[in-house]
Amino acid sequence: MDQSFMKIIRDRRSVRVFEPRPVEEEKVSLLLEAALRSPSSRGLNPWQFVVVTEKKTLEALSVAKPHGAGFLAGAPLGIVVLADPRRCDVWVEDTSIVATYIQLAAEFIGLKSCWAQIRLREDGQGGMATDRAREILAIPEGLEVASIIGIGYPDEEKKGHPESYLDFSKVHYDTF
Repeated sequence: MDQSFMKIIRDRRSVRVFEPRPVEEEKVSLLLEAALRSPSSRGLNPWQFVVVTEKKTLEALSVAKPHGAGFLAGAPLGIVVLADPRRCDVWVEDTSIVATYIQLAAEFIGLKSCWAQIRLREDGQGGMATDRAREILAIPEGLEVASIIGIGYPDEEKKGHPESYLDFSKVHYDTF
């Protein structure tokens, strides 16, 4: 799998339909290594992870947020990205970076992924998706659920966005 970094960036797309086959343990280990090597502010590493492979748990998480997390029910692997806000004031940024590392690592090792924001999202029952995920996964109080990444072998084909998709008018040099 000799891919350049830019090829990975160009090919990566969010995939929401996965083959039912499990992700091999070696690949899960590589994804976790990528996560643990992710940069964080002042090296405080406020993140923690819950690796989910149980179908029933993934199905429960898929309805913790009614819009945008349904694909988790069909994913063979979910990585829940948590943070301890007491450890670092920029935990939101740190968890965003680590989620990106996980997704790029997944692409590099032949998997696809999709990210679901949980933080600040409602659960559709008058509560918050974070609280629902916390309940499903027995996450201790004090930890925040930032996102859940569904990962697996794709069962849908999506090509990367062409260069014409890029909006270079959003790029400014030296001043706005």
